[in-house]
Amino acid sequence: VNYPVQRVRYRRRDSRFLNDVGARHAVPLQKEFNQMKTEHFWAAIDKLVSESRIVIDRPKGSQHPDFLSIVYPVAYGYLSGTTSMDGNGIDVWVGSAFSRTVGAIMCTIDLLKKDSEMKILLGCTPEEKALIYEFHNKSENMKRALDYERVSVPSP
Repeated sequence: VNYPVQRVRYRRRDSRFLNDVGARHAVPLQKEFNQMKTEHFWAAIDKLVSESRIVIDRPKGSQHPDFLSIVYPVAYGYLSGTTSMDGNGIDVWVGSAFSRTVGAIMCTIDLLKKDSEMKILLGCTPEEKALIYEFHNKSENMKRALDYERVSVPSP
């Protein structure tokens, strides 16, 4: 079955996307495209989490194994069977809601290891997110670079 396809060509000019119809249609098309990309991104993250086993190796209130002054404000672990940029599993913070729904992700920069990592936040309350954000910014060597919060969380 052949479905009709509307073809729209995009040109990049002056940091804005323009289509063949004209500039007045560029903003709505770009917003729709960005929303579609965002929905696909969150769907991919949800799939990754749902297909992985969550391992909590640092429960809430526990100390870092190498730096005893560092205490984890929220349960911290990784997704088993995944690989992050540092070669270990993708890091996860698991909040008190005990949900497998991804509420946010963050990118962190570690100046000692000279790397960056993605952290997934699952079932975290706004208060827990604030504690996690503070945790990643209180050291001179670890900085939170980017945060992406899910605007709408799907119902289970």
